[in-house]
Amino acid sequence: MATIYISLGSNVNREYHVQQGLNALAVAFDLPFEQLQLSSLFESKAIGFSGNAFFNMVIGIQTSQSIEQVAIKLRDIEFSHGRTKHVKKFSPRTLDLDLLLYDNLIIEAPAQLPRHEIGTNAFVLWPLSEIAPEVVHPIIKQNYYTLWQNYDKNHQQLKIIDNCW
Repeated sequence: MATIYISLGSNVNREYHVQQGLNALAVAFDLPFEQLQLSSLFESKAIGFSGNAFFNMVIGIQTSQSIEQVAIKLRDIEFSHGRTKHVKKFSPRTLDLDLLLYDNLIIEAPAQLPRHEIGTNAFVLWPLSEIAPEVVHPIIKQNYYTLWQNYDKNHQQLKIIDNCW
């Protein structure tokens, strides 16, 4: 079994799409909802474009699926929730699912792992540090709790959304 971490984000009908994304992940990985490891839900400003604020979180899952199967499932979930093939990188999203980690793999395809945004975006690092504080980044060789403690928190402002589940 592999441990994977997925970043989930939405800035279009956010509450609905976050809940739909979580439900779709539980179905795709054949898990009861309660077996998804969920971070807090965070609100952050759009980065790279002018748009509505995002809801973001990180989900931990145990799976026997291959990295290729996981990547396909995440894309299929995005497409089934309104994502189009040729959408600009910095644009509104109904549902954005990014594979952050697949065990300790360091690869570039079918996904960049570990995902570069872990170290650059608070909306990825803070929730990851919540649910995987002792997991060590396979390149930087520091755990996510330490990485979050050392992160410049003035760089991006986040707000935890209360009572989201």
